[in-house]
Amino acid sequence: MAKLGVGIIGCGNISSAYLSLGPLFAALDMRAVADINMDTARARAAEFGVRAETVDGLLAAPDIDVVVNLTIPAVHYDVTRQILMAGKHAYSEKPLVLTLPEGEALRDLAASKNLRIGSAPDTFLGGAHQLARATIDEGTVGNIIGGTCHVMSRGMEMWHPNPDFFYQPGAGPILDIGPYYVTNLIQLIGPIKTVASMATTTFPTRKITNGARDGEDIPVTTPTNIHALLEFHNGATVTLGASWDVWNHTHQNMELYGTNGSLYVPDPNFFGGDVLASDMGGDMAALPTRDHPFGIPNQEQDRANYRCAGLADMAAAIDTGRAHRCNIDLAVHAVDVMTTILRAGEERRFITLTTTCDRPAALSPKEAAALLA
Repeated sequence: MAKLGVGIIGCGNISSAYLSLGPLFAALDMRAVADINMDTARARAAEFGVRAETVDGLLAAPDIDVVVNLTIPAVHYDVTRQILMAGKHAYSEKPLVLTLPEGEALRDLAASKNLRIGSAPDTFLGGAHQLARATIDEGTVGNIIGGTCHVMSRGMEMWHPNPDFFYQPGAGPILDIGPYYVTNLIQLIGPIKTVASMATTTFPTRKITNGARDGEDIPVTTPTNIHALLEFHNGATVTLGASWDVWNHTHQNMELYGTNGSLYVPDPNFFGGDVLASDMGGDMAALPTRDHPFGIPNQEQDRANYRCAGLADMAAAIDTGRAHRCNIDLAVHAVDVMTTILRAGEERRFITLTTTCDRPAALSPKEAAALLA
C-alpha cells in the first residue's frame, strides 16, 4: 500500500490525537503541521517529530498529498477550499461545513479537480458500531422500524477553559456532538428523508467554572435543547434528543428497534463499547465482539481510540480507486440533516431534505486490520 504524505492545518487540542494515532495506519505518513500562530505550530511539530510550516508553505509542499483541516468549524469551508485549490486531497474534522451550499460547492470543486474529500467523524468505523452494522445487515433484529438517541449533559463550561464557541452558531449540541449520532444512524439505517424538531435556548448565558476565566459569564446564541424526529427513507422513525441543559438522565445513547428484536448501541462519540441485542421477547444480552481491530482498547480507561481510521481508509481508497467510507456525500447529507433540524426547530414544521447518500460500506475486521501498519 502506497503511503500518502499528510499535513495538518490547525494545531489545537485535537491535532495531538491525529499526530499520535496516525502512525498506527499503513497508508499515512505524518509529515508537517501549520497554524496561523507559528509558535503553536513549532511547539506541536517538536512534540511529534514533524516539521512546522506556514499555511501557505504546507499547501505548496510537494511531499504533502492530503491535508487535514483541524481549524474551527467557522472556517472549515474556506480552509478546505484552499486545500483543494492547492491540488491536494482534503480531510476535515466535523462538521465538514456549516451550510448545505458550502458542502455542495466543495463537492463540485473536488470533482472538477479529481480530488477526494473526507470528513470526520470516523468513529462509526469502530468495532462496536461495525458489530451493530453487521447485526442489522445479517437480519438478527429484523428490519429497523424505529429508535431513540440521547446525547445530553450540562454542557462544556464546567471543564473547558474557553467554551465560548460551543454556544455560538455553528456549534451547540447538534453541530458539535450531533455529527457522531447522525452519521452513525446513516451508516446503520440509511439516508434520512424528513426531519422535524423543537429547539430552545434555556439559558441566555453560561458561567465558566474552571481555569483562568472561572466565574465569567458567556452569551448563548444558538439552541442548546433540541428534540428532533427523523424519518428515514426505509420508513424507520427515530427520535434524537440533544441537549446541554440536562443535569442527569438514564437514557441509552442509542436504541434501535427491529421487527425481530432490539439493539442497544454504545456512544457513537467513541469507537468501542458493548453492543446488546434481544430477539422477540428475550432479554438484552451483550453480543460477542468478533475481535474487530478498531474495538480493542488502546488508551486509558479501557478505551478504544482509532482516530485517523477514516483518513487511512481514504488514503487506501485513493491507492486502489474505490470509494472511501467517510466520503463527501455522507458528510454533506449529515450537514443537511443537522442544519435542517435547527431550521425545523426555528420554523416549527416538518422539512423534507434535498440530499441523500448511500450507506458507506461496512468495515469488516479483516478490512480494518489491512489498514493498520
